[in-house]
Amino acid sequence: MNTELLSSYPVQIELPVVWGDMDAFQHVNNLVYLKHFESARMAYLEECRYKSIMDETGVGPILRDTNCRYRIPLTYPDRIIVATRVTQMQRDRFKMYHVVYSLEHDAIAAEGESMVVCVDYNQNVIADVPALMRDAILKLEYSEPEMLD
Repeated sequence: MNTELLSSYPVQIELPVVWGDMDAFQHVNNLVYLKHFESARMAYLEECRYKSIMDETGVGPILRDTNCRYRIPLTYPDRIIVATRVTQMQRDRFKMYHVVYSLEHDAIAAEGESMVVCVDYNQNVIADVPALMRDAILKLEYSEPEMLD
């Protein structure tokens, strides 16, 4: 495995390629990649303790948009690593970059971006990224591993 390709991604999850995710063209259906992005995005947000921040502030994430560029088809059997990182933060949103890495092919199978906006769910309005969330993202992205709690 080319670990250098994934070294800049603080959150990575390993998943199997599932037979039932393949379509009539005998490769993983394009929508499944977006589900993989979602799984990695949620793993990232869980690392940031988004649920407790949301419980405390009423502010949480919502997906504004996402895209995917397919590089190589995935087929069963295979295992993939879905990795994600935050590449840009603004006052009320942040951009995430995702890759799907095939262990069978030792290559990136797909890559994409997601824009996540923060919403005050009590008032149903766009809100600033909570300070606790911003700090957690910065800690994940820029701290040396030995410096983490």
